Amino acid sequence: MPNTEKKYLVDFAIRHLWHKISRMYNQKANEYGMTMSIGFILLNIDKEGTPSTQLGPKMGMEPTSLSRTLKTMEEKGLIRREAGKIDKRKVLIFLTEEGVEQRRMTRDFVYEFNNTMKESIPKGKLKTFFEVAEKLDKSVDIELSKLQSKISNE
Repeated sequence: MPNTEKKYLVDFAIRHLWHKISRMYNQKANEYGMTMSIGFILLNIDKEGTPSTQLGPKMGMEPTSLSRTLKTMEEKGLIRREAGKIDKRKVLIFLTEEGVEQRRMTRDFVYEFNNTMKESIPKGKLKTFFEVAEKLDKSVDIELSKLQSKISNE
């Protein structure tokens, strides 16, 4: 397929752009001995603690990758795990002081990037982008539902 045709495939454009953003986030995270995955986990841990079972689906991470990343974060002193007060089988993830500091730096970089995008893209086009992204999300949900139905009927 010629490059000009690839440019107009929705999934190609999204994957290409996400790959660049991912590389940028990983390069920045690497300056602090982190990865993009660690940064996103830091941003998704609540002050009251977050069950590890909620993190994977929130971030689209497989359980094995999440476990490995959480173990690395624990070894680096960014998080601590605590058994639930009521249900001891439930494990909550909390940020340590170092984790809170790394989260602050991560959040600042994400905001800085988003502000740069907002400044460089006219407001109307950005609004359209988010409308299209929402429509794509709903369309993909419909396609996933069709695939699930097909699998269940086989």
